[in-house]
Amino acid sequence: MTVKQLRAFQTVAQTLSFTQACERLHLSQPALSLAIKGLEETLGGALLIRSTRSVRLTPEGETLLPLAKRLLADWDNAEELLRQRFTLQLGRVALAAMPSIACNRLPRALRVFRGQFPRVNVTVHDVINEQVIDMVRRQQVELGVAFEPETREGIDFLPLSDDTFVAVVPPDSPLAGAASIDWSALLEYDFITLQRPSMVRILVEQALARRGTELPVAFESHQLATVGRMVASGLGVSAVPALCREQMHELGARCVPLHTPRIRRTVGVVVGGGQELSTAARALYDVLRTTLM
Repeated sequence: MTVKQLRAFQTVAQTLSFTQACERLHLSQPALSLAIKGLEETLGGALLIRSTRSVRLTPEGETLLPLAKRLLADWDNAEELLRQRFTLQLGRVALAAMPSIACNRLPRALRVFRGQFPRVNVTVHDVINEQVIDMVRRQQVELGVAFEPETREGIDFLPLSDDTFVAVVPPDSPLAGAASIDWSALLEYDFITLQRPSMVRILVEQALARRGTELPVAFESHQLATVGRMVASGLGVSAVPALCREQMHELGARCVPLHTPRIRRTVGVVVGGGQELSTAARALYDVLRTTLM
């Protein structure tokens, strides 16, 4: 059965007139008759009894009519739903982002997206960098925002911007007023960092290891907000990506440019390699590309 055949049958069955059905469907009499005949041949018997003066349903036609109504209603609903999704009147998209992005730049990007597509639901998974990559590879989310991965197997990566680490110090620290500081000066204080396997922690350890220095950890936490609050309370110092600067200031800490070594990493959007994005995901991808650069 085809939708065209079912719609032709339903219209004739409701009007009991081929002439009226032709007018409603904007079909010629031969085209309508051909559609009904094709449906009857598919099902194996007559659905309508047509005389020169009347049209009536056979018992099988009476059985088919409520089924045809339900099938056509489901079809129309599905067609409308997909049309709304393609035009972004409705939709859903899942995104994974590392905490330094999710808590800082991402909300502004989502505000732009929401302003353009207010009826598209966005699910944000706030996970560590490695999980962002893994969730994209496993197709658990369509998009990810993360540091550039060591290997691009199974994914595509669009670079957006380079991010340089900054020192995070208490507001009353002698370091707070410096134009910039080096790592040797920073590590004279108790160091607070994210727990492994955070990429922020790994990048710091790798940069210091190349200089023959081991990272001395006094406190560690899973959350950037906790790290910032601990620094603001005077428990020690830390180092985070510069994109977290606003968040650290809101928590009461101060950020200072950090060098020797300078830690820099590219941030970008991650998608599945060769994966076709949904309409909603493509729209969010475009917003991320313009607002996170």
